Amino acid sequence: MEHQVILSAEEQDILEGKQGETLAKVMKTLVLYADVFEAEKLVPVSSRYGHLVTSFGISVMEAVRELMDKLIRDGAISKQAFTADPRPMDFEHVPANLLQKLVFKVMYGKQAVYEEQLRGMGLLNDDSFTCTCYMDEVGNTPKMGDVLSWAESSAVSYANSVLGARCNRNSGLIEMFGSILGRVPYFGLLTDEGRKADWLVEVRTSSLPEAQLLGSAIGMKVMEDVPYIAGLECLLGTELGQSQRDYLKDFGAAAASNGSVGLYHVEGLTPEAKELGRSLLREGAKTFIVDEALLAETKRSYPLIWQNPQAKAKLCFIGCPHLSQAQLESWSGKLLSGLQANGLRKTAVPVVMTAAAPVLKAFRANGKEAELKKHGIRLSFICPLMYMNNPLCAKVPVITNSNKLRTYTTARYYQDEELLSLLTGGKNA
Repeated sequence: MEHQVILSAEEQDILEGKQGETLAKVMKTLVLYADVFEAEKLVPVSSRYGHLVTSFGISVMEAVRELMDKLIRDGAISKQAFTADPRPMDFEHVPANLLQKLVFKVMYGKQAVYEEQLRGMGLLNDDSFTCTCYMDEVGNTPKMGDVLSWAESSAVSYANSVLGARCNRNSGLIEMFGSILGRVPYFGLLTDEGRKADWLVEVRTSSLPEAQLLGSAIGMKVMEDVPYIAGLECLLGTELGQSQRDYLKDFGAAAASNGSVGLYHVEGLTPEAKELGRSLLREGAKTFIVDEALLAETKRSYPLIWQNPQAKAKLCFIGCPHLSQAQLESWSGKLLSGLQANGLRKTAVPVVMTAAAPVLKAFRANGKEAELKKHGIRLSFICPLMYMNNPLCAKVPVITNSNKLRTYTTARYYQDEELLSLLTGGKNA
């Protein structure tokens, strides 16, 4: 086939079928992808592990399962062990009535089959289902400069921005093809030029903005461009401790889902901004100012798409993207303290806090889970978004502090303090 991207001799041999027809088709797909984005070459994937966004065995995705079968049968499996996005179901810990469970079992009826295929392709282990694979407890934490083949938007944002790794916002399965070949097209956020900032965003607020709301405001403005954020370091600090990493995790997820931000720089804080400073700004970069008025207007712009806007909430999700252990500890303390202060036994609506299985295991070691459950708070490993994709669950009035979940589902967004008040103050949404 004719192509623009320059291939090495080995890559050309693969394309010509010298390592088998199936691998040739994988290479052809990646070459076509490279040509669309005018990539000059393919470069090696250097991260220890990969990550796969398509973690759900949805019944209608028969073509994906057929592809997986063929890849496994022909030995075209991932060169890297990989983690995957969260599972879609957890009937033990997440409320669902009989009819909802029936729909889940139809929707995700091939989950067990698909997970067996993932094991055959190189799944790291059965506890590696999470959108926050970079958590220490999970172990898929890229190093600065690592080249990745990932697609999960919030994980790509975190890896690029907080860890200084390099990854484009790939599509599902393209990421797997990159891991199979151990190569990805060199363009966009893999290049020095592609990592320069198109926007100087000046944060002019009197206190630290809510991460999810700030990410939303910036994402909706800059869309797929790269922002360089100044002023936030004065409120967040200049060291990447646990609280800063958690903040940037949630900020990046909102910017990636409310816009298409795959990389951001925070002055004085994120690694490339610390090293290169404002030399990261492109010549002619546009300026965008974020203040309290803009954040308030951003929140007011969110549509409420519940079937009955006056309905009382029935369920709350906290953890999209998945929570860290520190966030689990923080939310548990706030919820229990709030209930105690108001003399209440249970939260106003059932609460589900989601995190990676290894993070939940570490948190459960503190022995608090039974007490949380007694007060209406459950822990789960699921993807709230996949839960809300059930059309019956989409009709349920769900509340959340996740701007990503709000963007992709019918869930209603509240800021942290608002949500805490609703859950522990004896009033429903």
